[in-house]
Order: sequence, then C-alpha cells, then structure tokens
Amino acid sequence: MKRASMRALLRLIGIMLVAQVHVTRAQVVNGTILGTVRDPTGAIMAAAAFPFFLWSHLSAAEGSARLALAGQVTSMEEGPMEGVLVSVRQDGSPTTITVVTDGQGRYGFPSARVATGHYAIRIRAVGFDLDGPKAVDVAADKTATADLTLRKAKNIVSQLTDAEWLASIPGTESQKKQLLGCTNCHTLERTLTSTHDADDFMGVLERMASYANMSFPLHPQTRVSAPDLVRRFGAGTDDLARYLASINLSSSRDLPFALKTLPRPTGPSTRVIITEYDLPRKTIEPHDVIVDADGIVWFSNFGEQFLGRLDPKTATFTEYPVPLSRPGFPTGMLDLETDLEGNLWLSMMYQNGIARFEKKTETFKIWSVPPEFTNSETQQSMVGPQHWEVDGKVWLNDAGTPSAIYRMDMASGKFERWTPYKDLPPGPHSVYGIYSDSKNNLFFLDFGGENVGKIDAKTGKLTLFPTPTPRSRPRRGRMDGQDRLWFGEFYGGKIGMFDTRTEKFQEWSVPTPHTAPYDVVLDKNGEVFSCRGRRTFAACSSTTRRRR
Repeated sequence: MKRASMRALLRLIGIMLVAQVHVTRAQVVNGTILGTVRDPTGAIMAAAAFPFFLWSHLSAAEGSARLALAGQVTSMEEGPMEGVLVSVRQDGSPTTITVVTDGQGRYGFPSARVATGHYAIRIRAVGFDLDGPKAVDVAADKTATADLTLRKAKNIVSQLTDAEWLASIPGTESQKKQLLGCTNCHTLERTLTSTHDADDFMGVLERMASYANMSFPLHPQTRVSAPDLVRRFGAGTDDLARYLASINLSSSRDLPFALKTLPRPTGPSTRVIITEYDLPRKTIEPHDVIVDADGIVWFSNFGEQFLGRLDPKTATFTEYPVPLSRPGFPTGMLDLETDLEGNLWLSMMYQNGIARFEKKTETFKIWSVPPEFTNSETQQSMVGPQHWEVDGKVWLNDAGTPSAIYRMDMASGKFERWTPYKDLPPGPHSVYGIYSDSKNNLFFLDFGGENVGKIDAKTGKLTLFPTPTPRSRPRRGRMDGQDRLWFGEFYGGKIGMFDTRTEKFQEWSVPTPHTAPYDVVLDKNGEVFSCRGRRTFAACSSTTRRRR
C-alpha cells in the first residue's frame, strides 16, 4: 500500500476507535477489511490509551508461513463458528495479537507474529463467552493447538456496539439520530443502563454541556464559555430527556426492549491480523494517527499537550510536549496532517491556532489566530497544509462560534478570514473537515448542515454546494489525487464523493444502519474505507460502486 494511502487509513481508524484501551495494527490477507470488526476486549471507556489500525495485504510467503498456534472455535448452539475474534497475549508483553475464525471456525497465528511463550487467550463473539481453554503454551518449531469452546453468554449488555443499541431501542429515526451525538463521547450502554428519570437527565445534559469535547472520566476538562444546551444537543432538550428516560432502567429492572445484534464478520472480513500496542498512560487519547515514510507512527493526543510517536517494530513510545498557547483553556489537539516536506501539522483546538513539528530538529512552531478573531469558543479542530507550497499559505478552521475559515501566509503570518454561513437562513451549520486541492483551493464540510464549500485560492470567492441528501451532515474525508473529495455523511448514512473539477456529487449508502460515517479514505486499489467510532467498517469500490 502506498504511504499516502496508509497515512489516510491510519488517520481514519485513529479517529474511529475513541473508547478503547490499546493501539492497534491490522493487516488484511488477500482482501480488504469489511463488515464489522470489534475490539476483542469489548472495553467501554475503561481507559484512554486509544487504538489505531494499520493494514496492508500480507505477502504470499507470509500467508503460507508456519503457524505457531492454531485451532477451531465451536459452540453447542452453532458448531464451528465463523467470525470469532481470537486474541492472545504473552505474559509480560505490551502487545496483543488477534485473528478471526474462517468459515470452518478455524484460526491460525503465523509464527512471525507469535513467539515462544505462555499466552492468555480471550475471544469476542456477541452472545458468547469463552468456556476454555483460556491459556496456551507455544513452543519453538512446533504448532501449538488450542480448540476453543464457547458457551452462551448470560448477559450481552456489555458486548453490544452502539449500532446494535440503536437497532434495539424503540423510537423514531429522528430520535435515534439525535443519540448519535452522544456516541461522540461515550457508549449508549452508559446511557441506557442508567436509572435517571427525565428531570435527572436534564441535570446531566446541563452538566455535560459544560465539558469540553476531549473530556472523559479520567481527565475531565470544562469549557471556558458558558454551557449552551441548544448548541451541544440541538433544540428540544426537554423532549430528549423524556425520550432517554423512556428507554433506560428508570422505571423497571429490565430494559424495555429486546436486544438485537449484528452478524459476525464473514469471508474477506475474517482474513486479518490485528496487533494492539498498550500505551503507558491511561489518560492518553490518540485521535488522528498517521505513519511516515520510515514506518513510524505519529498521533495527536486529544486531551493532553503531547504529540505521540510509536515505533511498531520495537513498541517504543515517545512523547513530544506541545507548548501551551492559551493557558487556562482545555488542552489537547485533534487533526494531524503532513505536508510534502514530511513535517507534521497539528490543530490546537482550544489552545488556539496550529503547530508544525519538524521531525529533523524535533521542534515546534506555533501560529495563533489573531486576538481580533478569537473568543472563549475559538476552536481550531482542522488544519490544511497539504499544498501550502503552491502559494505559501495554510488553511485552518474555527469550529467555535461563529464558524470560520482562516488562511495564513507562511511568510508574513498574516491571517485572512471567511465566515461562510453569515448570509444563510438560521440553522445549524459548522466548518469541520477542510481539504485543499492540487491548486490549494480549499474545500470544507458543513458538519452542522448539508454543504460542501469551496474557497477559490486566487479570488477568495466562496461557494456552497448542497449534498444530494438533505441534512446529510458531511463530517470528514480526504482529497484524492484526482481532486475528488471523499467524505462521510454522518446523518445521511452514506459515503459521498464530490468531484471538484466537474462539481458533481456521487453517494453510496452504507450497508449497516446507524453507522454514521465519520471519515472516508480511498486506497490505491480504488477501495473506499469508512468508519464510525464504534468499530464498524464499510467499504465499496469507487469503480464498480459495489457496497460491502
């Protein structure tokens, strides 16, 4: 896989898995990852050393290599079971290796991935628990065997993904879509297993509105600006509170609905090897993840002022402190991008501005938005340095109030400002994902509404292009080599593509309801990958328009 595609895929999946406890590396065997892939631990907001995925096709030699550990997974209910995630972890190791069972319920760990030693075993298959064995010894030059037996789980509440919760709960599609915002920060299990009544929920919503985006239980951070319930949760907060109280445990000991589950992975979705790397501190929040030309992994820390570095060959972890530019405001960064020189760029969120990290000197340079453009809600969530060499200018956004776009001249440090929605009728709009084309024209996504916007680099003219699907809420994506912008339609449940040269749209519906695509990238084979924060993948061919 080309480095550019790999960088984009890593960024995609680093964002996707924002409620787990490991860093993850995955490789596809003879195909792409499709269907549903879930974290083997099933952890829910237990910690915040979040994961990323890196995948590529295994070589023929590796695919036929000797197995260090193999076996079959069966249950009384199903017999041989396909799509079961089998994970092993060597005593004292910071890494966990996972494979997925095939159509005959068989699994195998190549010897290149699993060394000699004693390993703990765990599985993930919604509706089942591991009966045994739960450990195995792997010897040199011999394939160890562990045939695993699963038993029916007594309680599957902790095993469900948010897509499964949304499929299970009663309510209108509008009510369910409103809950997608909840899953930006925590799982729906936390909400639906609570005992809050409507009045309690109003207090909870008011308190949540005071927290910054990057807050979580181990590292709460409050906003400097006053809480705004409408901005955080939309209009009708009272109705939302009543709805939540009607589907939780406030009035009964049992959930007032049946639990539904999604099918396990099948076919190409099972041909994958996943390696998870533990990070040293539970308050680390990797958000965007990329890999450089040397195979080194870099990630933005969403809750702390650090740029993270991981060498996947040695599992060596390094942090680079990012200077504070706005003391007293929440810390952490979101977008991580590279330029053609290989430098790393970070969006500083509430710390105001952007940062460039020169890898050769391991030094940062910070540019802050001028005081005349800032307020207590100023929030740089995105940066667009991809083609700054065209005219010496870098793009950045402001996801605060009002939503804005800036262009900074690298030589002078001068900022230009656009407020793209000032002339539109009242309604939710925001500037989120921003991407420059080969001429350094800017294209941005209206996460609050339904537009793809353009700012002409030469004239400064701003144009909005509404997506074919109303209220689609386009969120993040990637510009490909043909100046086509691929993006996720968070509310539309679709993958969108805007050809910036012809100004035409195409859309593909994702196969799993309530997936809420967050981000989209296109790999070198023309396969489009999309994801959402609760471990659901989708892919389609950009040439055949096939959905899988």
